[in-house]
Amino acid sequence: MGFLFELFVGAALSTAGTASSGQQRVAEPIEMVFGRADSEIALKTQLFQNIFGEEHYDWSVDLEAGTITFTSATKVVSAPVQVIGTYNTLDQTFLWGWDHPSIPEARRAHAQLARQFGQRHKLPMFTTRMVECTEEQAWSFAAVSLYLSGAQGAYRGPAGTTLVFMTFGDMTIRPNS
Repeated sequence: MGFLFELFVGAALSTAGTASSGQQRVAEPIEMVFGRADSEIALKTQLFQNIFGEEHYDWSVDLEAGTITFTSATKVVSAPVQVIGTYNTLDQTFLWGWDHPSIPEARRAHAQLARQFGQRHKLPMFTTRMVECTEEQAWSFAAVSLYLSGAQGAYRGPAGTTLVFMTFGDMTIRPNS
């Protein structure tokens, strides 16, 4: 990965989240938030995928340290992590991170912003602890959380029959030696 590409990715990701604070974004109109969230997650996902290209990578999360790590044969990418929620593929339910018994309080901030957005706009899917939904709707929850927080990316990691939806911050990229 070239230095200029990493500079471009860093600049693109860091500027996308600086237009306003999370609290300001929570107050934006619903249509604006959903539209911007969809656009931002698409852009940031493409930029993240460009980092690895066709390379296979593994992921791991250390909730106590608050980091997510992606490891391929040639590089290691790490970033601060927040948990938006977990999606149970067996019963199609989403358990929000803002009240998840397995998520440390410090890893709930981005999910909390989504809850505040839901409270302000009277959206029960964002304010009910566990909701029935599709995986696509769970991705929408992650996209809204990403947009509201100004996070640099979102990831869905499988853990058995559960999918963990997360957002992550500024990435550190280093060679895998």
